[in-house]
Amino acid sequence: MGYIPGGAFAMGSDRFYPEEAPVRRVSVASFWIDKTPVTNEQFAAFVADTGYVSFAEVAPDLQKYPGMDPALAHPGSAVFEMSTGPVDYNVPSWWEFRLGANWRAPTGPGSSISGIEDHPVVHIAYDDAEAYARWAGKSLPTEAEWEFAARGGLHGCDYAWGDELMPDDEVLANYWQGQFPYENQLTDGYLRTSPVRHFPPNGYGIFDMIGNVWEWTGDWFSQPKNNKKVSGSCCVPANPRGGTRGGSISKSDSSRMPRKVLKGGSHLCADNYCQRYRPAARYAQPIDTTTSHVGFRCVRRGDEGSSPLGLGESSRLRRG
Repeated sequence: MGYIPGGAFAMGSDRFYPEEAPVRRVSVASFWIDKTPVTNEQFAAFVADTGYVSFAEVAPDLQKYPGMDPALAHPGSAVFEMSTGPVDYNVPSWWEFRLGANWRAPTGPGSSISGIEDHPVVHIAYDDAEAYARWAGKSLPTEAEWEFAARGGLHGCDYAWGDELMPDDEVLANYWQGQFPYENQLTDGYLRTSPVRHFPPNGYGIFDMIGNVWEWTGDWFSQPKNNKKVSGSCCVPANPRGGTRGGSISKSDSSRMPRKVLKGGSHLCADNYCQRYRPAARYAQPIDTTTSHVGFRCVRRGDEGSSPLGLGESSRLRRG
């Protein structure tokens, strides 16, 4: 883990998407954060120790999802597939719910994590990430902690390394180069996930905070509120948290599923679509949704223990 010295910073952005605004002054206490997203190898160790069964490995309960096609009521997850040409961005046709897709089989039956043990684990639901964090004696970061760490000491910049996406034409993270979702120039060398630590660390020595995979935070999604009291440090909100579980539910979502904040963007973020390869970027993800581009990392704060839970306690985390 890497140590992040606490402090105040300008959170959010007024230059990209409305859910990132307004810019507001907040502060966070010092904490430790995983230097990389949790990898396939690390998640496999957790499963081996606990017998945990992830969300994508359990068949959906039709009673919880009225109207669901019974043919899809089997274990699976959403997998990205390139289109053959331009698409209607209002219809995310590049996603396929693939039976048998899960963290062990990232692209579905016949695939495995062999050879990509050092890539971020994917197809992770919020409960999966939280279970791993408890086993490791850690927590999921708040949105403010995550963004503070991602900025690497550079405050007010659009990107984790400055204000240019590709300084000197150098690709500094795993994101999409070309026209999404049908043309990937692979300038960064990867169509899907990449090994952690492959791209340069930020100013705090933390890797892959931008691109590669989206990362869960512990905060319920809500629209930020403006903090007008900026005259003194006593007026800066300390260690802010998100909204409420009920308030996170989208009014247009018939499933009424609560949503948590994802941060960091992924290998699918592109200049022409979803420019969310930035510290301020955020996305509202239903807690029951797993995909081939969502993972997580953990933090440890001063009030948390320093060692993982024992087998006797961690074994109670099993699903199924």
